[in-house]
Amino acid sequence: MKPLFFLCFWGLLVSFSFCQTDPFSQAQGARSQGMGNLKVNLSDSWSYFNHIGALDRMKETQIVSGYDHRYGLKELGTFSLASGIKTEVGTVGLGISRFGGELFNQHLVGAGFSNTFGIMSFGAKIDWLQTQIEGFGTGNSLLISLGGKAELGPKTYFGANISNINRAKFSKNTGQRIPTFIQMGISYLPSKSVGIYTEIEKEADSPALAKMALEYLPSEWLILRTGISSNPARISFGFGAKNNRMGFDYAFGQNSNLGSSHHFSLNLNLKEP
Repeated sequence: MKPLFFLCFWGLLVSFSFCQTDPFSQAQGARSQGMGNLKVNLSDSWSYFNHIGALDRMKETQIVSGYDHRYGLKELGTFSLASGIKTEVGTVGLGISRFGGELFNQHLVGAGFSNTFGIMSFGAKIDWLQTQIEGFGTGNSLLISLGGKAELGPKTYFGANISNINRAKFSKNTGQRIPTFIQMGISYLPSKSVGIYTEIEKEADSPALAKMALEYLPSEWLILRTGISSNPARISFGFGAKNNRMGFDYAFGQNSNLGSSHHFSLNLNLKEP
C-alpha cells in the first residue's frame, strides 16, 4: 500500500514543483538568470549545470557559488556550487546543488568533461540526483547530458544541449520520468562590450520556450543584463561587478503568474595551468 501512496504523492508533488520552478529547466547562476534563463552560449563554470559543451570555452579555472530565492518561498530556493578546472587536455567540471526545503528536496552532484577541436567544442556529464519526500522515501537517479558549441564566424556562435538524454526516472517506485530538455541558441558579439543572444528550449510534453537577451559592459568592471522568455512570459534584469580575480552577479526575475525571484552569484578566477 505504501508504494501506491508514494507513487501518487510523488507524482503530484513533482508536478507541482515543475509547474512552480522547474529546477531542471532553470538556468544556474545569476548571469544566466538575468538574461532570461539563457543556457547554451554563456561560457563559465555555471556551464557545468547549463551546457556542458560550452565549459571548455572558459579562459581560466573558475569556482562559482550561488543562491536562488524564488517567489518569496524558501522551499523553492536553490544553493549551488560548481567549478571548471582547465587542464592541458580539456576542462573538467564539478557541480553540486540543493533545491527545496525539509518536506521536499533534491540534491544533485556530478562531474563532466569538455574539450575543443578547432571551431567546435563538445562535452558530456553524469549527475546523480536524489529526490527526498518527508515520510515517503528517497529516490535516486543517474542523468546523462551532452552538448556542443560551434564558432560560425568571428562574432557568431551556435550551441546545442540535451539534458537527461537517458530519460531517467525519479525512483524505481514511480513511472514519473525526469524531463528531458533540448536547447539550441545563437549568440552574436558585435563588440567586446555588447552581446546579443537568442535561444529555444523544448521539452517533450511542453510548448517550446523562446528567449532573447542583451548583455552590455559600460566599463571594464560593470556588466548590465536583461532578457525575456515565453511560456509563461517572464522578464529579467541583472548586473555584475568584477575585477581580474573575483566577481559578483545579481539578477531579478518577474514571472507573470508566480511573482518575482532573486538570484545571487559569486565567482573566483584562478590562474591558468
